[in-house]
Amino acid sequence: MEEEVVQQNEAVVENNENVKEEKKTEKREKSNIKTAPAKPQGKKFDKKKAPETRREDSEFDKKLVEVRRVAKVVKGGRTMRFSALVVCGNRNGLVGIGVGKANEVPEAVEKASAAAKKNLISVPIVGTTIPHDVIGKFGSSSVHMFSAPQGTGVIAGGSARAVIELAGIKDIVTKSHGSNNKINGVRATVEGLKMLRTREEIASLRGKSVEEI
Repeated sequence: MEEEVVQQNEAVVENNENVKEEKKTEKREKSNIKTAPAKPQGKKFDKKKAPETRREDSEFDKKLVEVRRVAKVVKGGRTMRFSALVVCGNRNGLVGIGVGKANEVPEAVEKASAAAKKNLISVPIVGTTIPHDVIGKFGSSSVHMFSAPQGTGVIAGGSARAVIELAGIKDIVTKSHGSNNKINGVRATVEGLKMLRTREEIASLRGKSVEEI
């Protein structure tokens, strides 16, 4: 009888140990499931951590010369819009002008700046001034431009000054004649800058050396 009781007690102890081991293995499995790395999912959009979407800074500077309120007469009456005149340039020999019209001023400025970047011209610069004197004409406006020594600065009116500064010319003397219309003044300035030539360009056209000219 005693041997049977001992055997029963040993069986109970073994059962208890087996149960404990099973519980331990279950806990380990659960812990492994919890600590297992989750599958990478799509990143959530966080406004605080998201980088700010900024437009790339363009190499061209722009200057608003004039904004006009214009009217278009149609069958039902008049439609009011805005016209903007913008000059764009990199201050290193490239400059362009553009005119844009829209129902709001910001849209008109954007259109004008886009048109100015499409109509860029290259301006020859000798040192800090223009290579020679020139007269630009457009319509009834004319702009006389004279080369000046270093330190003179830009002596020009509002419309011509915007074109000259953004072209990169630092020393020049100008005088406008005729119409005071800003669009005509800007266009006359651009026409004058188109006529500029350096000594090297003239020598190559004539087939001579620079010393011969």
